[in-house]
Amino acid sequence: MSDETTQSTDLAAGNAAFAEAWDAPQKSALAQGEIDRMTDDIIEALKTVFDPEIPVDIYELGLIYKVDLSDDRDVVVEMTLTAPGCPVAGEMPIWVEEAIRKVEGVRSARAELTFDPPWDASKMSDEAKLALNMF
Repeated sequence: MSDETTQSTDLAAGNAAFAEAWDAPQKSALAQGEIDRMTDDIIEALKTVFDPEIPVDIYELGLIYKVDLSDDRDVVVEMTLTAPGCPVAGEMPIWVEEAIRKVEGVRSARAELTFDPPWDASKMSDEAKLALNMF
């Protein structure tokens, strides 16, 4: 067997091991109970942030697209605004970060704005639609 053949075989074995590791469920350093508690607390924190022009919190409005909690307890929120020209566009991510930092166990919080996909009323919860008489 030549060195070239051995190298190809080793590479194939390495790729198979990588594929298995990729497909395997990732274990978190945080216990599931802690993840669940922090998730609930983060949602409650997000519900304390309001768009000043709309009497519904940003979570129920559907402005939160994604929340990532790392094993190091860092939280990254992907969010949007009801409109790109929102007067509090510069402030609302800061309000979100401040609210999440108050959650017990959170080490850091960062809110990132996106407008893809753009927000529309279909993203609101039924609770928000009811509060705004949009049924």
